[in-house]
Amino acid sequence: MEHCHALDIAIETHIGSKGFHRKTVARETFCPRISMNAVKTHTFAGYSGGAKVLHWLIVALLIAQFVVAWTMPEIRRDTPVTTLISLHFTFGIIILGVAVIRLFVRVQGGTPAPEAGIPGWQETSSQIVHWLLYALLLAVPVLGWINADWRGMPIVLFGYELPHLIAARAAGWQWTGDVHGVLANFAMLILVGVHAVAALYHHFVMHDGVLKRMLPGR
Repeated sequence: MEHCHALDIAIETHIGSKGFHRKTVARETFCPRISMNAVKTHTFAGYSGGAKVLHWLIVALLIAQFVVAWTMPEIRRDTPVTTLISLHFTFGIIILGVAVIRLFVRVQGGTPAPEAGIPGWQETSSQIVHWLLYALLLAVPVLGWINADWRGMPIVLFGYELPHLIAARAAGWQWTGDVHGVLANFAMLILVGVHAVAALYHHFVMHDGVLKRMLPGR
């Protein structure tokens, strides 16, 4: 888009030392061209295909993980590693790996420019929720891994037992199980709920493109 400006140019004409003096005014239209390179960063409306795949993969893994976590036996001192408990460990490690990749993609590729018209406080709140979710996606699986090691429970991923982060019954690590549960069942669910409600609010109430930026095919 070009923005044009009208310029008045005064032209003075003198003939001789005592001749006549004439002043005319000419109007010229000036239309500066804006380089596309200057606005290219504002035309990126959606996330990359890779970012979308990782985002929805994490959503699917979290749903599966919570279903398994709520149906498996409660882990106590002498609880055996059942199939559901082992599956819970496996999903946790996969979520940790995918979250690391998603975080790397975000840092390297950046994010789309904020939607026009969104208040600054909403954009700031969105950033805070996103980074807290990333922190939980990393911290919750690691704490679960540590607690499984503390209980002497092996974590097997695709047939391979993962290395132990701490020794069984290592002093000072008993708290990891309780913190793991609180962060997963309260902090994670609350932040995921806030994130989902905000996205639906923008889509159905504000009718903007916030949610559409993460939808497939957009």
